[in-house]
Amino acid sequence: MTSATPPRYKVIEEFLLKRIGNGDYPLHHQIPPEERLAKDFSVSRMTANKAINNLVQQGYLVRQAGLGTFVTDRKSESSLHEVMNIASEVRARGHAYANHIVRSEAVAADDEVALKLGLRIGAEVFHSILVHLEDGVPIQLEDRFVNPRWVPHYLSCDFSRQTPNEVLVASCPISDVEHVVEAVHADAQTAEWLAIAPGAACLSMIRRTWSDEHLISYVRLIHPGERYKLRSSTKHR
Repeated sequence: MTSATPPRYKVIEEFLLKRIGNGDYPLHHQIPPEERLAKDFSVSRMTANKAINNLVQQGYLVRQAGLGTFVTDRKSESSLHEVMNIASEVRARGHAYANHIVRSEAVAADDEVALKLGLRIGAEVFHSILVHLEDGVPIQLEDRFVNPRWVPHYLSCDFSRQTPNEVLVASCPISDVEHVVEAVHADAQTAEWLAIAPGAACLSMIRRTWSDEHLISYVRLIHPGERYKLRSSTKHR
């Protein structure tokens, strides 16, 4: 029994990925234009365009208006304006997602946590620390505090099967989000968890989320600078 012939756009994708993978098309290299690929593979320009668009969406290529399409730095990427589930992001890139649960406990809120969650100092809050991995490589440290009043079952959840984000969204649909992003250097503990050198450049994002009028969660997300980037886009009418 013979295997099915792959679609022509997939053949082009595989050709480009092979060239990128073996270094024939290094970082920032301009790939052949659609017209050239269409001619070389005896397909329509639309088919060649589909192959390129797929690789752009997967983060292998980037289009530059008026210049062409280039091999890009394929760091893990998230949108700054949306609250995305990191497991879904990783799987959408065609990669394997996993996490390491460092901590899941009830603690007394210190000054900072009480202020961020709008609680009194010493109030009980739920605390979790997870390291999220893409193809076995740490890409995010998640240090989260949750108001137990709104998600009382939080600590009983199996975060290896359902991420904290999935648990919170299912329990309390997000209505408002606050983000604060800054560049930081990894302390010794963060470096150990993320498998990077102490002092390495990282991207830190502090996020607070509300459901209706209720402040649900306060989380600090730390990403190794060399493995991650945030994307922000605004549509102008």
